[in-house]
Amino acid sequence: MRLRKKPWIAEALTGFSDIVLTTPGEELKGRWHELFGNKLPLHVELGTGKGQFIAGMGEHYQGKFNFVGIEAQQDVLYYAAKKVKEKELMNVRLLVFNVNDILNIFAPGEIDRLYINFCDPWPKNRHAKRRLTHAGFLEKYRIVLKPGSQLWFKTDNRPLFEFSLEQFNEFGLKLDNISYDLENSDFAGNIMTEYETKFSRLGQPIYRCEATF
Repeated sequence: MRLRKKPWIAEALTGFSDIVLTTPGEELKGRWHELFGNKLPLHVELGTGKGQFIAGMGEHYQGKFNFVGIEAQQDVLYYAAKKVKEKELMNVRLLVFNVNDILNIFAPGEIDRLYINFCDPWPKNRHAKRRLTHAGFLEKYRIVLKPGSQLWFKTDNRPLFEFSLEQFNEFGLKLDNISYDLENSDFAGNIMTEYETKFSRLGQPIYRCEATF
């Protein structure tokens, strides 16, 4: 379902210019440490949504990691920016950006970890290449991730999870911490997204894994 456009958000986002980059370009490539003013490991979330996850991670790991949240819909990203601002997080930046073009803004080996949480499952077979865990995207992730770095993946969609595990295996990635019921697993320190909070309350199992490149 398409979100109804909110014309006031574009102007509202100008109030978050220290957090949100609405026109990120190649000038950022290889220079993210300069933007943050330190050399902490760089973690990137693909599909930030309303920001509950990245704001929670940024708060929990202040002084340890820098976080970049990528979201194509600026109407959604506004709410993430509010969360980051309220928590006064200096280690989080948000982008209005299309993940397809990730190679344009990150240099090879610049990212230390990727997160994909509850992405669009694109259930029709003809749309498989649009799934963020498809091999076509994995090729791009391999370039921007440091060798030996990980992709952490969570979803409530069992078919998408099975598809993703197959793609990771076929791509030769090492899989760890595979869970078909995250809430009842022994994984510690889980930060929930908005979707995850909602689905967990309804008793929906959450699927999770870590893939090492």
